[in-house]
Amino acid sequence: MASKPPQQPPHLKTLSLPFRTRITVSLLNFITDTVRRNNGTVNRRVFNLLDRRVAANSSPSRGVSSHDVSVNPSKNLWFRLFVPRTAAASGDSMPVIVFFHGGGFAFLSASSFAYDAVCRRFAGKMNAVVCSVEYRLAPEHKFPAQYDDGLDVLNFLDKRRHEIDAWPNNADVSRCFIAGDSAGGNISHNVTVSACTSRFSNLKILGLINIQPFFGGKERVESEKDLEGAPIVSVTRTEWMWKAFLPSDLDTDHWAVNVSGPNAVDLKGYDFPETLLFIGGFDPLKDWQRRYYELLRGCGKEVKLVEYSNAIHAFYVFPELPEASLLFNEVKDFITKKLSKL
Repeated sequence: MASKPPQQPPHLKTLSLPFRTRITVSLLNFITDTVRRNNGTVNRRVFNLLDRRVAANSSPSRGVSSHDVSVNPSKNLWFRLFVPRTAAASGDSMPVIVFFHGGGFAFLSASSFAYDAVCRRFAGKMNAVVCSVEYRLAPEHKFPAQYDDGLDVLNFLDKRRHEIDAWPNNADVSRCFIAGDSAGGNISHNVTVSACTSRFSNLKILGLINIQPFFGGKERVESEKDLEGAPIVSVTRTEWMWKAFLPSDLDTDHWAVNVSGPNAVDLKGYDFPETLLFIGGFDPLKDWQRRYYELLRGCGKEVKLVEYSNAIHAFYVFPELPEASLLFNEVKDFITKKLSKL
């Protein structure tokens, strides 16, 4: 007797994605599942062949030029600088967005096509300078390498930005926003926590833009159970990513993973910036993200939660999805309001 096809979880039956998105998601799933090894390592040669990357372009494309800036050659730490064409003509101070890409700590790059396009859109839409960080990847570089790299970039911008030939004179690091999605959202949060106790000469973080951050823990939350089979995120993939990211003596209730759990950093005494948090209704990680929201509120921090009920994980890198444009508009409004209070 023929076997029955696997049943789609009830919560996913109403999910409808454009054909283009479904094809791209299927390809992403195939690539990451193919290059992940059971021992927690990555077949980098194969992944690099499949990851579409683009070079920096000093000639404006879509009104934005890009330049790769070395921070620490010994660690191959660099960032891609995005400068809107309006920078040269504008006499006004421009905000600076420091962005951390997603990819489960183990995949993708500041030069990956999707993130180059996203940061170009941020720069043009927000009229901001964007620094997209090429942090070191797991499992070759375990926690806390990614957080250290993020803080190193902030210190570089604080003290050495004038060494950058393409740096606009009116790019103002005292108007800095930290942003990231998925694993980059995790890095964004934890780098911002570290920045709260760092002494910068010029740099000041005005806000945190956290897009579907990758948090977790030993517990299986309801959204992980109910949305198993959703695009991109699965329990199997996230467990592998945590194993790749964490040293062997740490577990997923460590504060880097479970930011709202029993070992969480107490933020009550921190001058933590106002946070804009995005959640997707079809993201299996959404319950962890809601706990993060409650953590910030419980510590007396300003946080705005924006949830798109029909959004999958990483929805905003798919420009054909309507929620993507909504997110960029929401971020622009957040930055504009923060700057208006200065």
